[in-house]
Amino acid sequence: MPQPGDESPPVLRAVLDTNVYVSGVILSRGTPFEVLEAWRGQAYILVTSEAIIAEIERVLRYPRIRDRYAVSEQDIACLVESLRADAVVVAGACEVSGVSRDPDDDKFLACALEAQADCIATGDPDLLDLGHYQGVAILEPHEFLERLR
Repeated sequence: MPQPGDESPPVLRAVLDTNVYVSGVILSRGTPFEVLEAWRGQAYILVTSEAIIAEIERVLRYPRIRDRYAVSEQDIACLVESLRADAVVVAGACEVSGVSRDPDDDKFLACALEAQADCIATGDPDLLDLGHYQGVAILEPHEFLERLR
């Protein structure tokens, strides 16, 4: 029987920006890699959308990334399969427009709102400059890891 004070803190729900995925995939060390490893270790609930997954696939297929970092189709397929199987993929019903200076960033805000996420982890200055959006904290990857600890 649970005792008072035994409650574990709620698990964070987080959206990751494409730059975190790409850096975490191409380098097997560093903060973005640690963020992905924390998800694989179930330290938080990863939330994404099909629009985000499509952008990750597109960026990982850029010739400058595939050639320089030896990213294979199998690497990309494994990541996408893992996201669809192990992350919460929202339906994309929420729409956000004109919030970030970069319209491509609004999909991360929309995903976070739809999933009622706690935060977005990103290295994107356009998102970071917002600081937060409708109760969703926008954090650098190292700040996100600190919050997990």
